[in-house]
Formats: sequence, C-alpha cells, structure tokens
Amino acid sequence: MQKQTGYALLLPVAGTVLFLLLYCLSAYNYPGGSQADNHSKGFSWLHNYWCNLLNEKSINGNLNPGRPYAIAGMLVLCLSLGWFWYCFAFYVPLKIAQRNAMQLSGALSMCIAFFIFTSLHTVIINIAGAIAVVALVFTFIGLNKMKWRKLFVFGLINLVLVILNNCLYYGGGLRYLPVVQKITFLLFLLWISAISTEMYHAVQKNNTKANT
Repeated sequence: MQKQTGYALLLPVAGTVLFLLLYCLSAYNYPGGSQADNHSKGFSWLHNYWCNLLNEKSINGNLNPGRPYAIAGMLVLCLSLGWFWYCFAFYVPLKIAQRNAMQLSGALSMCIAFFIFTSLHTVIINIAGAIAVVALVFTFIGLNKMKWRKLFVFGLINLVLVILNNCLYYGGGLRYLPVVQKITFLLFLLWISAISTEMYHAVQKNNTKANT
C-alpha cells in the first residue's frame, strides 16, 4: 500500500467543509420539535441534536425533509475520517501492527457509525465509539512521536469535551448537552483538519528538499 501524497491528504478538510454545509442544509429543512419544546418550529441550535436531523420524522411529528442531507453528511463524515486514519497511519513512526490497527479500527468504526440513523442508534454509537478508541490512541501516540505538541494538546481538549458529553448524558445534564455536543463536533473536525493540513505541509516540505 502506497503513501498518499499531495492534495489527497487534504480530503478530510474538504470533507469537513462539505459535512458542515450538509449539516446546515439539513438543519434548515428540519420541521421542528426539540427536547425543550415538542411543538417548536425549525431546528434549534440550543436544544436539538445532530441525531434529530437523521430521523425520518421530526420531534413535532412531521416528516423530516432534511434527513437526506443529514444522511449524506454522515456518509461524507465517515468517509473523511476513515480516509484520515488510513493516511495518517503512514506518516507517523509506528510499528506495522500499530499502523494496521489504526487503519482497521478507523475504517471499521466509521463503517459502523454510518448506521446511527437506524433504530439501533445508541448501540451503534457505543460500538463505533469503542472501536474508534483504538485509532484515537494511536493518533495521540503518533502526534507525540512526531512532536506535534500543539496538535497533541488540541486533541486532549477534544478528549476532555468527549468526557464532558458523557457526564452530561449520564449525569442528567441534557439541558446543556446539545450545545456541548456541537462544540465538541466542531472542535474534533477542526483537529482532524489541522492534522491533515500539517501532514500535507510536511510532505510538501520534504518533496521540496528532495528536489533541491
């Protein structure tokens, strides 16, 4: 398997932009209803969840025309993250077994995560999340070995936010969870995009040195 070079390394960045666009389109077309008010109109950035956009019907009982955009966004997201872990595994000094573990767990977790729009939503999230832990652990190991300290710390901030999400979910803090979830979502994607961009610049720099 060959290393990916050039603009292929920036596909997760493009995927993030496209996902956010589809997220907004889905939210725009969401009929209404949230955990705060079942009969509210439209998507509430304070009270609705991403998974609300994936449901066939909105909370207020209407068919959800924003669902196709949300499912397309989920597909783009999963492909982008799977591709990121495939590429990143080649650019960090890991053993072959560790590299394979990152790629396999990253791809498998994203294949499973895509199906969160089904009735097995919670089960899918738990399984995909557990598998993705392996890819994330090796991501942190890779960042540390590459001495990309700022990105390592940025990742730790994301980790704290993930823990906070779970604390709010299981600790009765659902009132605040939708906002924290969106912040976590955005910062995680920015983290992945930042790593992809740094990887791209590193490759371009090495190519320049090799040609001089």
